[in-house]
Parts: sequence; structure tokens; C-alpha cells
Amino acid sequence: MDRGRRLFLASASPRRLELLREAGFDPCVVVSRVDEALLPEEPPERRVTRLATGKASAVAVELAARWPLAVVLGADTEVVLDGLALGKPRDAVEATAMLRALSGRTHDVLTGVHLLRLDEPRTTTAVRVTRVTFRAYDDRLVHDYVRSGEPLDKAGAYGIQGRGVELVESVDGSWSNVVGLPVEDLEGWLARIGVAREEFGPAT
Repeated sequence: MDRGRRLFLASASPRRLELLREAGFDPCVVVSRVDEALLPEEPPERRVTRLATGKASAVAVELAARWPLAVVLGADTEVVLDGLALGKPRDAVEATAMLRALSGRTHDVLTGVHLLRLDEPRTTTAVRVTRVTFRAYDDRLVHDYVRSGEPLDKAGAYGIQGRGVELVESVDGSWSNVVGLPVEDLEGWLARIGVAREEFGPAT
């Protein structure tokens, strides 16, 4: 088996995997088991960097002995309204409450990213912020959207790449950041740890 340079995604998110593939990368997925519970009074920017770093570091430990040229990417995305991270809804009731709170409002989407290469002790961590404004909508739309099931596994109870786009009035910043990963920044972050995208070879 080829043990050359390979990108590993420390995330179970199918949306991040799809974004990376669309950008021409061919990552392997290794899901970390980092506890993603909200910590009381933790600032959102600290939370996304803590979780992104924790995910990447946990997967790096798993890979160290068998894939020394690995580069591990950890990421975490939060929807922040009035300075508070909303997290993922626990159920339909909580999803409904989140969507009602977001109606007609502008919120921030923060994605923390941590990149780590195993063959040298080099890492980089960054946070990207996108401002999203929702149009004002009624409870009928909220209930229809919640019944679709789409909001239940997503931060802030919506997916902009799916039916959630119907809620959006405008996006100020990176669209892919709202989906879960600002892929347009990835080459620059890789350069910080001394890795060129060509080292990974073409996506298959």
C-alpha cells in the first residue's frame, strides 16, 4: 500500500468530504471520538479552535505509527447568534426554537480549522467567519423544514447547501465556510505547514 503524502479528514461530516472532493482533494476519513459538548461560557471562537485541534490531534495519534506522511485536517463549525453558539439541536422542538430565533436576523458562522503534519512538528490553526442574514419567515415554513429532518444534525438547525438555502437572504463571506469548511483557504494553510497540494497527487 502506498504510504505517501495523504490528507486525512478528522470528521464524519459528509459535507466537508464533498467540499474537499469538489476542490480536487481525495481525503481519507478517520472519525475522531472527541466530546463535542458545549462548555459553559466558552467563547465560540475558542470552542471551534478547541474542537478542531482536538479532532485532528486524536486522529494523528491513531495514524502516527502507520502513516508517517499524513496531514490531518480537523474542523468545527458553529452558528453564533448574539454571541452564543447554538450548537446542533437535540430534537425537533429545539430545532424549531433555533429557526424561530434566526428569522429575520443576521448571525455569524464560525469554522475553526486545525492542520497537522505528522512527519514534522508543524501545525496551523485558523478561524473563518461568515455573516449570514435570514429573511423573515413564518412558522409554517419552519415546521415544514423541521419535518424534512434536514435541520437535526446541523449547527444552528439549517444546511445552506440543502433546503436551508430557502431561509437565506444574503451571505457576506465564504459560502463553503457556512457549509462546513472554507476550502478556498486550504492551500494557503497547507503552505504554512510546508505542504503543497501536489504532494497528495490527483483525486481519484
